Amino acid sequence: MGQRSVEGFRSFLQMLRCPRCGAELSPPTETALACSSERCGERYPIAADRPVLIDESQSIFRKESYLAASGSKAAVGADESRGALAEWIRRLPSPSVNLSARRCLTRMRNSILAHGSAPIVLVVGGGIMGKGMRMLMEDSSIRPINIDVSPQSDAVMFCDAHSLPFASGSIDAVVVQAVLEHVADPVQCAAEIWRVLRPGGVVYSELPFMQEVHQEGYDFTRFSHMGQRRLFRRFAEMESGVVAGPGTTLAWAWRYFLAAFAPTKSAAKVLYWIGRVTGMLFEQADYFLGQRPGAHDAASCIYFLGTKADGVVTDSELVSGYRGAQR
Repeated sequence: MGQRSVEGFRSFLQMLRCPRCGAELSPPTETALACSSERCGERYPIAADRPVLIDESQSIFRKESYLAASGSKAAVGADESRGALAEWIRRLPSPSVNLSARRCLTRMRNSILAHGSAPIVLVVGGGIMGKGMRMLMEDSSIRPINIDVSPQSDAVMFCDAHSLPFASGSIDAVVVQAVLEHVADPVQCAAEIWRVLRPGGVVYSELPFMQEVHQEGYDFTRFSHMGQRRLFRRFAEMESGVVAGPGTTLAWAWRYFLAAFAPTKSAAKVLYWIGRVTGMLFEQADYFLGQRPGAHDAASCIYFLGTKADGVVTDSELVSGYRGAQR
């Protein structure tokens, strides 16, 4: 995921738990991890030295599919030249606007390092490195755990955010960028993030507000600024606001508008990329508009940075925190 290698899952065995019942896991064999509870006894396969820690009762993903993907060159990309090109394109600097990540992740790093050495940062859905993450991942004083559900990701473990396979209070910080719109139950996932964080642990979340459907059918929910604040109402806010504003909203709408005219899927891709290139000027407007009150009402994406708290923010307190242009 980053420039330096991420520790393998065996470095974190003591904090791993059965995602189904929460019990400790037995020492791994070459092929599997198993729940130590006799009442549960669930087994979790290891695919390409990465455990598949998924509770199928709470997930749409199946453990067997990871074994098939790891054993099939076709599934992971038999065409090496095509795969290399895709990887090169993926690592190109993105021109998209992100007004918050670098600043917030710097605050996160400083906060967790102030509370102890070698803090553990859980990156949920980190198959592709998000904006600002390079700075965090290259810090040798931080221990990252990169988890994802995609067999093609760089994840060190395959996990579903609905049932995180970690002991309660074992994580110092969680980063979840553009992930919770793709889960079936974001409230459950937010509760799991709260559970695994230590007291005072830090979460940084980015969620889309005004964006079109992406990642096919794995796209369920959108959140306003107030909506994301309520999602993390068991956290004390450090800051929140606009990741990308109305310029990016317009750019998304423009490329999807063009693609809608296409009679075929291949033509839609061409029109989409034409829209993406020509819409970049719209996105750059966010460097001027992003901090204005109206940007909260028409943001493409919003963020929340906060710490695990004991209390819950009330809905009245949430509503009073509205910062848009309709005050």
